[in-house]
Amino acid sequence: MFKFCFFILVFPISLLAQVKNEEIPNTAYKSGEQLKYLVHFGFIDGGVASLFVEELQVGEKTVHHAKAIGKSVGITDKLFKVRDVYETFIDAENGLPVKAIRDISEDTYKYYDEVLFNRKEDFVITKRKGKVKVPDNTIDILSAFYYARRAMFNNLNKGDVLTMDTYFDDGMFTLQIRYKGTETIKTKIGKINCLKFSPVVEPGRIFDTQDDVTIWISNDKNFLPIRIQFDLMIGSLKCDLIEYQNIKNNFAIIK
Repeated sequence: MFKFCFFILVFPISLLAQVKNEEIPNTAYKSGEQLKYLVHFGFIDGGVASLFVEELQVGEKTVHHAKAIGKSVGITDKLFKVRDVYETFIDAENGLPVKAIRDISEDTYKYYDEVLFNRKEDFVITKRKGKVKVPDNTIDILSAFYYARRAMFNNLNKGDVLTMDTYFDDGMFTLQIRYKGTETIKTKIGKINCLKFSPVVEPGRIFDTQDDVTIWISNDKNFLPIRIQFDLMIGSLKCDLIEYQNIKNNFAIIK
């Protein structure tokens, strides 16, 4: 469940049908931003996830190098050790990835891949699968996190269902997320007004209904993921923002 929480964290909202290869102003994040999340089941801590972004110059191109690190802690680390690293190099002008790296270590499972994106001919070159034809403007799951923040969260209507496609785990992956309106929630860093979303999940395995996973995104210019909550048959698992540094815009916390 921890690795699912980490996956949802780095893959919140990305409308591939609206992803465009054109210059998009970045008003949501800046170089030096750091976010830290705690995964917990009640008073039991299961893991932490940290996200970083820095601006780099690669030849004549300016890119945003984003990195997400997830690891298990406490008793969870003893039972099921997780050390996951996601990296992406994003074109600063259009928000689309140039390269992505995924390095996964989950108990005995290991996975490593590097993906290069060819925008002109719509294919990727990967270490694991070689050349793979993909839809126009395909993105990876971590760049989706940052692209969504700069381009996807405006002008939503309650009930909108967002369909997401990305290159993930050796192929194309699709996820649907429903916008449920706004809500103010209480967190460890204060009360925060949020946009509320629910991924559409398959009921009957882990979850009772399709709406047993909820994501709250700050309803401001930063569009920060604030909380992810999994309503399980035995209780609720939460992934909460606990620390933030160098965010681009004012963070409207309600005292």
